[in-house]
Amino acid sequence: MRGADVVVTATTSKAPVLFSEWLSPGAHINALGGLSPWRELDDEVLRRARVYVDSREAAFKESGDVIAAGRIFAEVGEVVIGAKPGRRSAEEVTLFKSLGLAVEDVATADLVYGKAVNAASAEAASGDLRR
Repeated sequence: MRGADVVVTATTSKAPVLFSEWLSPGAHINALGGLSPWRELDDEVLRRARVYVDSREAAFKESGDVIAAGRIFAEVGEVVIGAKPGRRSAEEVTLFKSLGLAVEDVATADLVYGKAVNAASAEAASGDLRR
């Protein structure tokens, strides 16, 4: 992980598997596992990183890592609408703790479906209906 710009954890570990000393300045972490009471990230990662989540309410109930951190900077939706900033410097370590909310799945499915419909329409318009 040393030198990685992006680190993804997706475990069912009951003990941290990612340690701060492994992270380079400016790293971004997508943490998908570690639901309460489990942990994927060591305490220093949680102190060092600016924490973003999909839902404050859910994260403080379900995420062992967020509960241990005791703080959240922003929900990802707040960043998308410009209410809160994203990364503020090239050296800042950021963490997105995802709980996999259904609304994210629906938005992703809508995006994929829309692209498929557009691609099919473009094929039909060009007369190239080979598969």
